[in-house]
Amino acid sequence: MHNTLLIILGLLFIVMMLVLLAQRIKVAYPIFLVVAGLGISFIPGIPKIGLDPDVIFLLFLPPLLYEAAWYTSFKDFWKWKRPIALLAFGLVFFTSVIVAYTSSALIPGCTLALGFLLGGIISPPDAVAAGTVMKGLDTPKRAVTILEGESLVNDASSLIVFRFALAAVLTGTFSFQVAVGQFFLAAGMGVVVGLAVAHVIYAIHRFLPTTPAMDAALTLMTPYIIFLVAEEFHFSGVIAVVTGGLFMSFRAHEIFTTGDTNITMTSVWTTIIFVMNALVFVLIGLELPNIIAAMDGHYSIMEGITYGLIISGITIALRFIWVYPSTHIPRWLSKKIRQEANPGWKGPLLVSWAGMRGVVSLATALSIPVLMDDGSAFPLRSLIIFITFVVIFITLVVQGLTLPLIIKLIRFKELDEELPPEQQQAAIRLRLSRVALQRLQDNYATEVEDNGLLAFFKRDLEEGIQITREKLDALECDPAERDDIKQYATVLRDIYHVQRKELFKLRSDQMFSDEEIRRTAMQLSLDELKVSGHEH
Repeated sequence: MHNTLLIILGLLFIVMMLVLLAQRIKVAYPIFLVVAGLGISFIPGIPKIGLDPDVIFLLFLPPLLYEAAWYTSFKDFWKWKRPIALLAFGLVFFTSVIVAYTSSALIPGCTLALGFLLGGIISPPDAVAAGTVMKGLDTPKRAVTILEGESLVNDASSLIVFRFALAAVLTGTFSFQVAVGQFFLAAGMGVVVGLAVAHVIYAIHRFLPTTPAMDAALTLMTPYIIFLVAEEFHFSGVIAVVTGGLFMSFRAHEIFTTGDTNITMTSVWTTIIFVMNALVFVLIGLELPNIIAAMDGHYSIMEGITYGLIISGITIALRFIWVYPSTHIPRWLSKKIRQEANPGWKGPLLVSWAGMRGVVSLATALSIPVLMDDGSAFPLRSLIIFITFVVIFITLVVQGLTLPLIIKLIRFKELDEELPPEQQQAAIRLRLSRVALQRLQDNYATEVEDNGLLAFFKRDLEEGIQITREKLDALECDPAERDDIKQYATVLRDIYHVQRKELFKLRSDQMFSDEEIRRTAMQLSLDELKVSGHEH
């Protein structure tokens, strides 16, 4: 037990140091962690750490999907439902079919059912990898929304393909009509289960006297509850978790109504999701020695690498072949779609090149049973797992390292119907201040006259409204001709940094309690958040 705990703590510490190093050299940490894990795994004396697929699917997948759904705008998700569905379902099935026929023709002993098994494994891009790589880059919101929406749903469609292919290999029979019916049943009932459980959790949050800590704890349990209930009835746990996450996010303003609750939940989820993301990527790299050791001797490492490189190239090419027609053909056929901003060739290029594979693919491959129902060895199991690792490594490292360069080179600036973030923030604050002032005038006029604190608050609101109006006027100039906002944010961040240092000095002053200093530090953080924005 002590050795296991020491290994876990050591791994967590190494992961934190590697993430810090990745930030220092300006490389997205998923890419750096996979490469670092691969290097660490070959150091003599390092204990072998296996990636248990059950741990991934049960421990890691539900909260990662739930968090991604929580921060996905349902309005944007629904707005871009057509391209999201075409990628999450159409591209997954298209990739699975082509990979199935290609691998069955390319690899000796690979049947069509085994080809579909491999296709289902490698078809879904990884949400965390693309999101982390694009974070901080000047990426159009439309592309980010489509990629995030795709990654929320494609795991479910690929896992369903995988399960049908696995059943075909184990039983030797396959019915297309039955498979299609089971697919819609599993996906549709996954939505029903997700909404049903989410409604129960919603009622608990809203009608029971929970505390901020209890709310945070319950939100952590929610994805696991939804996932387990759906899987218990053999429905899609992934679809259920995504549906539940979108519902809870959409109704969050009704149940999480205090600042303490929101700050507590944000802190808890940010920490846990970061640790989980970092761990799963370093575990991918650490898994390679186990994969090599499992090679059954029928294929050499070089043959496995060759097959992996060919399948990787096909997988990358298929995404381009699918994305460009699915982007432009609907525009030719529908006048309504033509009214949307035209992404040209740059938008599809960005979406196509961001199709990096990740931990769900590897966990799915590792979940292939070792033995068939009759007790014989599962055919090509080790080779399929090895090919999956090569595809993950190629797409994650090659595409991940070059994606920032491509974004910089093509300078894709899409027309956006929304106001710039600074104008949105100012307009929102102006609207809220007006509502507050109107409430004071309508309901608390007498209290404002008698209470000096309320009178001061009213004057503060009136002055704030005037300042915000002036700020909005200043923001209406052409963004291409000014650097005011960047300079404004830089100066304020520096001021907040100096104020934070001054707060630290006040800790030695007996006049101020640590509690009030911490409270002021939190307010400083919130003020800084208004300037810098929030990246989940």
